Amino acid sequence: MGTVKRASSRGQKVSALTLLCAMAILTAPGLAVGTAYAAPSAPSAPSAPSAPAAPAAPTPEPGAKSLEQVRKEIEDLYRQAGTATDAYNLAQSETKAQSERIVQIANLVVAGQDRISGLKDRAGAAARAQYRSGGLPPGARLALSDSPADYLDGTGRLRQGEKATTDLLSELNRTQTDLERYAKEAGALWQKMEDNRVKKEAAKKEIEEKIKTAEALENKLAAEEKARLLQLEQEAQYKAQTAWLSTGAMKDVNGAATDAGKRAVQFATAQIGKPYVWGAEGPASFDCSGLTSQAWLAAGRGIPRTSQEQLRLLPKVPVKDMRPGDLIIYFDDASHVGMYVGDGAMVHAPRPGRTVTMAGAGSMPIKAVVRPDA
Repeated sequence: MGTVKRASSRGQKVSALTLLCAMAILTAPGLAVGTAYAAPSAPSAPSAPSAPAAPAAPTPEPGAKSLEQVRKEIEDLYRQAGTATDAYNLAQSETKAQSERIVQIANLVVAGQDRISGLKDRAGAAARAQYRSGGLPPGARLALSDSPADYLDGTGRLRQGEKATTDLLSELNRTQTDLERYAKEAGALWQKMEDNRVKKEAAKKEIEEKIKTAEALENKLAAEEKARLLQLEQEAQYKAQTAWLSTGAMKDVNGAATDAGKRAVQFATAQIGKPYVWGAEGPASFDCSGLTSQAWLAAGRGIPRTSQEQLRLLPKVPVKDMRPGDLIIYFDDASHVGMYVGDGAMVHAPRPGRTVTMAGAGSMPIKAVVRPDA
């Protein structure tokens, strides 16, 4: 299940093991394997389970929320946490870049200070040489000179020395200007780092609050209700996937993965079963963009850390041109991302409380498809 192989022909599929894994995740209990990725004749709700289904939830009290309402509320809370996670990750990424730039500036400042010291030494040497010559005006030096030729030669050297002094002072001024610019840039970066720290703290607080609220809702459910809740999630994903496939979205999708795309898919699918943890980039856990960015890093390509930056900075491709390794950005706010692995499937880190898994590429609203190795 670690590698998804593609050929230019649509005839070759993902391995049977990968497909079976995807089916198990996408379909509710009792659904026939193979319906999740094949284009359905018409969108339909999952068929009645042939195996014993999870126990039905107790009849709710009058005025109480249904289990489906609870599912949607939990899903919305985790989506909000996902948006805040993206903001946290972006602030974290920017802070790292700013810290690295501050280190570079510090090295430039040290080099500039050393250069100024050397220039001052040269200026001092020139001043001492002029002092030793007595500082006589040119006419006096000509009158006192025993040899006019020596005088003219000395005058030439003097002019060269004057030019060298002028150049030295100009260089000194430029270096001092550079140091002032470095100081201003460092000050601005420090301010940005402080702003990012505040953003991270606010995002972290929001993430923790949303997850805590969602977990509290889920923890109120009885064991059989939790089982039914998971089944409802799977049914909602299946319904969305079949509706998406029924539009013909996958009709012309037959792109073959590049070598880098194969490596990225291999890395991502090898993480299946590892838990979602917000802000995590592996190796033991991942959030959604942590998984995709690390998968492409393993394939030899550095890409932006967050789903929103992946959308903003990576080249977009039409769904019909999608190929394994491409990233699918979900929801209007680009708060989630998965990696297309072929045959209508993608791998992703869904949300807190879930693990890295396979799902239908159309099981959530697609905003765009982007290509790291365009």
